[in-house]
Amino acid sequence: MKIRFPLPAPSPRHAAVLATALAVASPAVAAESYTFDKAHTTVGFQVRHIVTMVGGKFQDFAGVVQIDRAKPENSSVEFTIQAASISTGEPKRDEHLKSPDFFDVATHPTITFKSTSVKAAGKDAFQVTGNLTMRGVTKSITLPVTLLGEAKDPWGNEKIGFETSTTLDRKEYGINWNKTLDQGGVLVGDEVKVQVSVEANKVKAPASK
Repeated sequence: MKIRFPLPAPSPRHAAVLATALAVASPAVAAESYTFDKAHTTVGFQVRHIVTMVGGKFQDFAGVVQIDRAKPENSSVEFTIQAASISTGEPKRDEHLKSPDFFDVATHPTITFKSTSVKAAGKDAFQVTGNLTMRGVTKSITLPVTLLGEAKDPWGNEKIGFETSTTLDRKEYGINWNKTLDQGGVLVGDEVKVQVSVEANKVKAPASK
């Protein structure tokens, strides 16, 4: 016959050690990482030129989205644009936009956004607040972000899509150049409409050896 004795309750110090050991042995589920798919992502803008809207886009950029499905508020996004990659379909205009009159790409080569908070705002909708740095000026902005969906492509890559649009005042970032028209008004508007549509690829876990 075996006699079983009840185990004594652990001391507070031992309980803390046990809790730490369990946390290490059973870590929280890590956030999922997604990187922007440049071939299927558009970073565009529109600004008024005299009477009509003229559009353009940036062609070189990179971004990472960290998604915490259990706690979406812990999700984040970082985004870097190479300012010299601006393209409006008119080479002379593009060179002017790269000059000190506008983006001054020689001194300020990148435009960056780094989130500071993510808040749910309805089904598939989020308010993403972060710091936007352009031409050496950093300002906090809030972007209305819509989740477009998730899917796998024919090659098994897991995809996720987002889009956002906002309006920026270029003068708040030190982009002040303009010309007054003889009949009144100015050559270039101050408000810039920005539209970003992102398709991102899930980062695959390294293959086990």
